[in-house]
Amino acid sequence: MTIVPPPPSHPVAAGSRDTVIASRANWEAEVLALSAEIHQHPELAFAEHHASVQVARTLRNAGFAAHTGAFGLDTAVEATFGEGDITVAICAEYDALPGLGHACGHNVIAAAGVGAAIALSRVADDLGIRVKLLGTPAEEHGGGKILMLEAGAWHDVDFSLMVHGGPGDDLHCADVRTQAVARFDISFQGHPGHAGAPSPDGVNAANAATIGLVAMGLLRQHLPDGVRANAFVSRGGEATNIIPSSTRVRAEVRADTLEAVEVAQRRILACFEGGAIATGCSWEWEHAEPTYAHVVQNPVLARAWDRNLLALGRSPRPHTGAPGGSTDMGNVSHVVPSIHPLIAIEGCSSAPHTREFADAAIGAAAGAAIVDGALAMALTVVDAVTHLRDGQKLVHADAGDAKEYHGW
Repeated sequence: MTIVPPPPSHPVAAGSRDTVIASRANWEAEVLALSAEIHQHPELAFAEHHASVQVARTLRNAGFAAHTGAFGLDTAVEATFGEGDITVAICAEYDALPGLGHACGHNVIAAAGVGAAIALSRVADDLGIRVKLLGTPAEEHGGGKILMLEAGAWHDVDFSLMVHGGPGDDLHCADVRTQAVARFDISFQGHPGHAGAPSPDGVNAANAATIGLVAMGLLRQHLPDGVRANAFVSRGGEATNIIPSSTRVRAEVRADTLEAVEVAQRRILACFEGGAIATGCSWEWEHAEPTYAHVVQNPVLARAWDRNLLALGRSPRPHTGAPGGSTDMGNVSHVVPSIHPLIAIEGCSSAPHTREFADAAIGAAAGAAIVDGALAMALTVVDAVTHLRDGQKLVHADAGDAKEYHGW
């Protein structure tokens, strides 16, 4: 892609930053109300009808062209503003967790994304950018971003951002790492028989699942550090007096990279193949949902994010812990320069996916995280565009191998 330098009078940096910060007064109340509305109406993956409508409506009220049902998904949103030669995509998640509501704080993510998009719309003409808010369903399970990526949602995007609320402290963006994850179903087919009588012709599919699960448990000792594997029987039989003829196991494996996930997945599938061989069952497997890649944090965007958190009065610190959690934003980050930082909900010490975190995701500290996250994203975009207008590139290193996106 060729980026045309702006004319000398183009107010790229200081003036746009001031405008972004001043814009807060115009959108803060509305995006905090959006967060509360989403939090009060939790919806599961691919069923976020209320949330997606609210996100689109808020952006439409701010002057965006916005619609739901984008990219073939009923609850996906596409909202755009501006006609510049650089397109930035801000991501907004809004799916909840079964039984826990917004225990991952996706209401915070959605509101911060909307706030950032509105703030950027105030400087879009000055910067020569096109702002694109993508409402991305089914992050917890289902891989909404992956489906949207395949449908072309990022085909015209130069770089992409989102922010996730979390407990504890603000962290350096480059230190925020996630794991790749694959989820898959293993099915066994045997032959029924009477469990209360001799059954030489019975082929017990539950035995195959049991052998596979035991073998998987024994395999854990030999998996590399950081590889996590889990499974449960999702279909196990109908009655105690019937030898099960059909069973299904849902499994997942996480690791620091896609390559490590693929290696571990092959070894786990071999465990279940052993169960089939030992019992005489037939077996097959299939992906339960798209595989999530690990996040690659773009260093230019990551450094700008850290600087802007400092400018907003926050103090991001280094983090040397192991990667945690998984997100479909990882797949986006392998296609366009991206960041997926964490922003602290100050005072919250509860881990995500707990009721305590769901409560923290709607308090005053969550509101501060929304506003600061929105401003930091918008200011990071201003810095990135200035960087590009100066003729520099957004390049990142993944596993020591330098990559460039779209010819940058």
